[in-house]
Amino acid sequence: MKNKAAKKAAKSSPSPAGEVIHIGLDSKVRSQAVKLLSAILADQHVLYAKTRNFHWNLTGHRFHTLHEFFEKQYDELALAIDKTAERIRMLGHASPGSMKEFLANSTLKEVPGALVNGDEAIAALRDDHEAAAREVRKAVDTLDEAGDAGTADFLTDLLQSHEQSAWMLRSFLD
Repeated sequence: MKNKAAKKAAKSSPSPAGEVIHIGLDSKVRSQAVKLLSAILADQHVLYAKTRNFHWNLTGHRFHTLHEFFEKQYDELALAIDKTAERIRMLGHASPGSMKEFLANSTLKEVPGALVNGDEAIAALRDDHEAAAREVRKAVDTLDEAGDAGTADFLTDLLQSHEQSAWMLRSFLD
């Protein structure tokens, strides 16, 4: 009986945001998920900024096609960013929100604003989507093992989005 009460108390303990959460995950699993989601959110922001940068500073004969394609990609990233931040909030934590936090937690590197030709931009974005997919895949495996099916499922959709973006970018280079 004691173990049941302790388990129930752990699953309904207040979150760092002060909310009492009863979703079947203890605070340690939620915190682990938030740490992984925060790093993914940071990568999303860096990738978003890089995609916008290339959209603005693109040069070359495929300008119009790639300009529109990059706009579609950063619009999709903006939606994913919002969903990721909201998932962090669902788990009872405050979402990181500053560029300082994003840059400190991102595995991706930003690039300064400069003119860029299409092939360079495509290759850089392809590499970043592939790197993001690898990080998301690791997070899915970790959270699956921890029993957080909701976050693992959310991240599986995000993983497929990165894989699709990388494939589309690779197609431009063939």
